[in-house]
Amino acid sequence: MKISHIAIWTTNLEGMRNFYIHYFDASSGEAYFNHSRDFQSYFITFGGDCSIELMQMPTIRKSKNDSRKQFTGLTHFAIQVGSKQKVDTLTEQLREDGFPIVSDPRTTGDGFYESVVLDPEGNRIELIA
Repeated sequence: MKISHIAIWTTNLEGMRNFYIHYFDASSGEAYFNHSRDFQSYFITFGGDCSIELMQMPTIRKSKNDSRKQFTGLTHFAIQVGSKQKVDTLTEQLREDGFPIVSDPRTTGDGFYESVVLDPEGNRIELIA
């Protein structure tokens, strides 16, 4: 078994799509529209088997969780960027472009080299080497 995709509700579908394409060399499938439910989505792929489904529907409320704090439930997902240098470079690029950095690059106690950043809607992303 394997994870097929992770789904994220968003209030800015095109902005989130552009973020993942721009910073993570991802590609996007065609937009899907279900007009009867006023639902829209894109599947964003990263060259592997797992993808992100970005979804938007006006009746979905914004999360009240503080993205800088931990809470129960899904708290982050990790994107393997390929090297420590790429973790450092991408973290700095995101910082310069105004995205919040939750944790600067470091080697964790379990041996991963990673940083933690927030996407445009506050979802935590671990960038790992």
